[in-house]
Amino acid sequence: MAIFTGEYFHQLDAKNRIRIPAKLRKELGEGYWFAYGTNHCVSVFTDEQMRKYLEELGEAKISDLEAQKRLRMFARKCVQPEEDNQGRVILSPEFRKHAQLGKDDKDLVIIGAVNRIEIWNKRLYDEYTASMEDDFDEMYSQLGI
Repeated sequence: MAIFTGEYFHQLDAKNRIRIPAKLRKELGEGYWFAYGTNHCVSVFTDEQMRKYLEELGEAKISDLEAQKRLRMFARKCVQPEEDNQGRVILSPEFRKHAQLGKDDKDLVIIGAVNRIEIWNKRLYDEYTASMEDDFDEMYSQLGI
């Protein structure tokens, strides 16, 4: 199983393309998936991990309407991006909208989040992580390691 860690600062180029940092890209393998993530990030999963999640979601009974709603909500926003010959992928308009990246927002933070990669609008990431620095010791103590 791939394990992702670290924090990397990048920018969208003029054509809304990004390049996954080499240290993270190596762990992704050949095929990978973009999906809507929580807190307005874009999650990036290995093919193996995404297929596992989708298989688990697919086990829900068709008659379980709430489970079907969750399944549809997640699966409809999962895509396999195509890299160009320089290893860049386009962040589509709908993924940019989900990440709250306006046309003037180009700064990104790409982080390893153990079982996935997350792509964040830097402004939102800075807001989200601001309190973590102040609460670091408390949060660390709750990790249980």
